[in-house]
Amino acid sequence: MGSLDATSTSLAEDLQDLQLDRPNKGLKSVEELEKLTVDEQLSDIERSVYLLSSGQEVQRISVIHNLPDLLRDTESHDECMRRVVPKVREVLHVAQTEMQLAASSAFLQILQKNLVPIQNYSQTFLQTILNSVDSKDPDVASAWLDTLLDVIDLLPKEVIKKEILGSAIAKGQLAQSVQSRLACCRILGKISTKFEPFVIKKEILPVVQSLCQDVDYEVRGCMCRQLDCVSRGLGLEATKSAILPELVELTNDEECHVRIAGLETVVNILTLLDAETCSATIIPLVCKICQQAVQAEDATLPVVATQLGKLCHGIADNLTDEQKQWFIDYYKKLCHVGLEKNKASSRVTMAVSDKERTKESDLTDIFELEDKLVECRKNSAFNFPAMVLFSGAKQFKQELHVTFTHLCKDPHFIVRKTISGGFHEVCKLLGNSAQLIQADVVALLKDESIEVLKGVVSNMPAILDCYMTSGSNHTISESKSGPLSDIIPAFLASENAIFTSNNWRLQQELMENMACLIKCYSSENLYNKVIPILRQKLSKARALPVKVAAARSLLTLTRKVKKHEQREEIFHSLIHDFCHARKCYWRSVFIDICRIVIELYSKKFFKESFYEYLLELHTDSVPNIRLRLCSILPDLKRLLILPTDRGLLQQLDACVRKLLVSEKDRDVSEGIQDAVEELDKIHIPMQSMTRRNFFEQDLEDQKKEEEEKLLLENEEKELKKEEEAAEKKKGDKRNLVSAKKGSENGSSKIPGPRKGSRAGLPGSNTATKNENRPVIPNSKIAGTSNNKLVKSKSSNCISQIPRRDVEDLGNKVQVNSNTSKQSSGESNINKKGVSSPKLSRLPLYSSNPNIHQGRPSSPSLIPIKASTSGTTNKTSKTTRGSGIPAPGSAGLRRASVPTLSTTRRGSLSGQLSTEVNPKAKSSNGAMSPSIKERKKSR
Repeated sequence: MGSLDATSTSLAEDLQDLQLDRPNKGLKSVEELEKLTVDEQLSDIERSVYLLSSGQEVQRISVIHNLPDLLRDTESHDECMRRVVPKVREVLHVAQTEMQLAASSAFLQILQKNLVPIQNYSQTFLQTILNSVDSKDPDVASAWLDTLLDVIDLLPKEVIKKEILGSAIAKGQLAQSVQSRLACCRILGKISTKFEPFVIKKEILPVVQSLCQDVDYEVRGCMCRQLDCVSRGLGLEATKSAILPELVELTNDEECHVRIAGLETVVNILTLLDAETCSATIIPLVCKICQQAVQAEDATLPVVATQLGKLCHGIADNLTDEQKQWFIDYYKKLCHVGLEKNKASSRVTMAVSDKERTKESDLTDIFELEDKLVECRKNSAFNFPAMVLFSGAKQFKQELHVTFTHLCKDPHFIVRKTISGGFHEVCKLLGNSAQLIQADVVALLKDESIEVLKGVVSNMPAILDCYMTSGSNHTISESKSGPLSDIIPAFLASENAIFTSNNWRLQQELMENMACLIKCYSSENLYNKVIPILRQKLSKARALPVKVAAARSLLTLTRKVKKHEQREEIFHSLIHDFCHARKCYWRSVFIDICRIVIELYSKKFFKESFYEYLLELHTDSVPNIRLRLCSILPDLKRLLILPTDRGLLQQLDACVRKLLVSEKDRDVSEGIQDAVEELDKIHIPMQSMTRRNFFEQDLEDQKKEEEEKLLLENEEKELKKEEEAAEKKKGDKRNLVSAKKGSENGSSKIPGPRKGSRAGLPGSNTATKNENRPVIPNSKIAGTSNNKLVKSKSSNCISQIPRRDVEDLGNKVQVNSNTSKQSSGESNINKKGVSSPKLSRLPLYSSNPNIHQGRPSSPSLIPIKASTSGTTNKTSKTTRGSGIPAPGSAGLRRASVPTLSTTRRGSLSGQLSTEVNPKAKSSNGAMSPSIKERKKSR
């Protein structure tokens, strides 16, 4: 316990000694105040000179910062150049670092803004810059050197040649310091693009070659990086003869730093060289560098992995098939470097067996080497899209697919993070072959690392677009299988891992990117799988930007939900859970939701669904809610159109008036005053004027409204189709049941032909024994057999087709005939059935099937007046009520009905007379039952 107290005491003392962020309690003395006090009557120029001469460091820095403003004023420009600038140059000789940095920035601004003529600038400010480059302070020298390099871009080449070139060459001499020679390398590289080739070859090239052979490796490396600019100034021929030999030698330097600079220069110089030079010099040189990097496994290996993509792209046109395959195989080795267990174990054994090193140095070397190999695989993963472009999408499956899978499953998260960040680029390059890496994107979406998930989730819209265009599935449903059926569930499941972290920006990005599922998910899947996630995060997410992003995606996806009930349920829940919530935080979120609805939906929809609920918040008990409401009131007025929205305008005016009169909170009062000022500037258009003057402004709103109407119309059409399908299914079921009953009773819906006649007539109610007899081919009889209609073979078929109204006429003639002729009815049927071949040869097309067994079918429900005895009237009534009419058979009576009773077809009365007799004989002599007996039997 005592040791703990001692530790806490010592810690408190240490913190007290540090005096962290503790203000000085003492006030300024009178002397200090007098030093900082300046006469207010002094002009700007006089005040600047006074402060530079006798002011403190802070005051001098303020004068230097204000120097461009003094030069910008035309009245004080000449006086400033005469009095202030010389004083600034004088002070800079003994100035501290902060003042030097302020002066370097101010001198550059003066030239960029053209505040001083070039001639004056080169005589004053440029000389100060050149002298300050040799400062002993490395930070100050670096700042002035960067200023000089920026100034060179703005100066004409005459001034550069006169003022800078000689100084730069002098700095590059071997007798100068390393810092001067490094500055010379950068200056020569910058001014090489300003001069003609002959000037460069005469003045600059000797110094460049000397610096490439410098004894210090830093100078050699710095000059090597500037060879690209020097080569572009010299041209191709001079580069081949003077620069390439130096570059080849630098790439073989003993120092790793110089070899890295040489490789980077080779990559940058490729666009300048011709095909012959690339094939003869560059390609062999690059192959040698790559082999040495793999063998040595030094610091050049990650650089080779970084530059390999640019390198292969630059020399692709000059490679043979064998060389191209060599680079692809070499890239595969880089992607797997460090993963071989045998090599790793051998390296550890060699490190442990080395007696000259301690155990700590062994572990340090092992970790450094491992970091280099991981960095190599990371850089290789970064260059994977470039290698896909190099090898071609057609060769991806054969050459790079396995390597890509290994990179996606690399044991180090930084490699998986890099490959996930470029996954969408690989998908674009593969095109229709993107389905090959479907399993890889699913694996990345299931990764435990948040950094890996960030790379895929951030680019998920681009990835889904690639799969949508490459595949045939434009939307995914439960019945379809394709790449999206695996990717989208994994994408939705990734929210569990993302929301366990504290990275609210990634959570916001996930919520925003869920809106892209509107293109590839059906309405039911959106409502059942995606929208529940968004509603949950809208309610339970901690960060407000995440809630707003979830609300935006929710409202975007709701536009595709087809069912009106589902959309209404979503909007009702937003109003109930947020607008009418008990916590003011949720009511504040409702205002953000309303802003999104105004942006995404039509004006008409918002006015019908959210307008009045939003205005209710003006009576909220929390001032912050009323204050936020004031900011959205102008947006509400922009939605109105007169005279349609006169009532809504009155509600808005009443809300504003109440806030103006009864508001007691100061912030809300100021907010409503600002809102009123903006409301007065808004002009409400008239409905008649809208179509003419504001058509372009409301074009987008009209488009949204048409989409909403189309959604409702499509829903109504689908409902009608569903109802029609249900009715059709119900009717088919009824027909199936009736057909099943008919087959069970053994009766046919189409009556068969009567015995002894050539064609069955509808008046027949006796079952013939020859019903199923086959038709003789040579005969002219056409009948019905087994519920099938057989066409007549007569050539005069048009005149022989029996009409439905003929059957009705036959029944009427039958009823109106004399009952005294019933005794000879059978003989008349037989005789006239034979003597009228035109009617008897045709098949019976009856639209009134007899669905009641043993009961005659009635051809029509038209009332028939009987003019004979009472028995006939009873019989006619029974006949009318016993049949079921065919569709459309009623009302087919014609004006020529009475005349048909005396025609040749008057035999119909004799054929149908069996229905009137109480007991009539059938054609085969048997007695058929009467109608009354049939009723009793039923």
